[in-house]
Amino acid sequence: MNSITHILEKSVAGERLTFDEGLALLQSHDLVAIGKAANAVTTRLHPEPYRTYNIDRNINYTNICTAVCDFCAFYRGPKEEGGWVLPREELLKKVEETVALGGDQILMQGGLHHEYKLEWYEELLQDIRSRFPTVNLHAFSPPELFHFTKLNGLSIKDVLQRLKAAGLGSIPGGGAEILVDRVRDEMTRGKVSTDDWLEVMRVWHEMGGHSSATMMFGHIETLEERIEHLERLRQVQDETGGFTAFICWTFQPDNTRMEHVSPSGSYEYLKTQAVARLYLDNIPSIQSSWVTQGLKIGQLAMLYGANDMGSLMIEENVVAEAGTVHYLTLDEIRDAIVEIGFEPRQRNVHYELMDPEHEKMAVEANRKWLADRQVKNVYELV
Repeated sequence: MNSITHILEKSVAGERLTFDEGLALLQSHDLVAIGKAANAVTTRLHPEPYRTYNIDRNINYTNICTAVCDFCAFYRGPKEEGGWVLPREELLKKVEETVALGGDQILMQGGLHHEYKLEWYEELLQDIRSRFPTVNLHAFSPPELFHFTKLNGLSIKDVLQRLKAAGLGSIPGGGAEILVDRVRDEMTRGKVSTDDWLEVMRVWHEMGGHSSATMMFGHIETLEERIEHLERLRQVQDETGGFTAFICWTFQPDNTRMEHVSPSGSYEYLKTQAVARLYLDNIPSIQSSWVTQGLKIGQLAMLYGANDMGSLMIEENVVAEAGTVHYLTLDEIRDAIVEIGFEPRQRNVHYELMDPEHEKMAVEANRKWLADRQVKNVYELV
């Protein structure tokens, strides 16, 4: 009998895996067996005939950051050239374009700015909310939120209560990387610790909020540390139930201080995501990371534990700075879901399906937008 067969059978049956069992799966080379088990678990958790996606835009309001992350090609220090803060009207225009394309959410993140107090962020949320009251503001990752506590001398609960009152809807899981302090200390300076990252999420969940959880792997972490990351997330989810989804992706080394690290390939991505589906038995959804993996592996990930294709991602800047630029149209996302035997459905941040008429409008608006861009590009070439 394959040494991992009993572990896979246990997980498919709905039993919780131990740390050592999760590690054994990551150490295994039987990708097909692990993927089949992950797909079986996904089918048990999501027996419906559809698979989902959403439409949002990743708006980065500044690239100025006091933290130093060796893996990041996006940030600029406070005294470095190339730092910027997005003008408010330009930011609002981006939200308007997203709504016109059928989006109902803005993913808004930025660097750890050294000057802006909490009032600046409250005003930002209020400006967006006043003009676009139905748009969910999925904003400010735990490193940003923890930074706000330090800059303003406030508790994380006070910060979150004020931002929620200003319009914050949910929290993205950015800045997790690997939730092990040995790894974090070696490749970041001036950033949130593992315990503080988790505490931000814990407090938000206790306030009734939802968030996503992430993992960026394939750099200096060990396989044991990947499982430790998953274990810490699972523990918080046991306490709060506030994580709606988990997303993982491989480290993109280009243009970073860690260019010497050989990038992990699709094999390691698919295996790690599949193991995450088996280990995170209390997080309902797994998102494919086609943004870093491309269309075909992003599609294949839907058979390796994912039940969601993630976002159309009208705009993405952070991963793009590291040289990874994969773009999909809405039709390509929907076709990828159809090709693996499911109906494509648009959802919101709570994984509730959008109204079919809204979905139809979004498809037509995106086709027109894409056609207009193609015509514009032709004229530019002329």
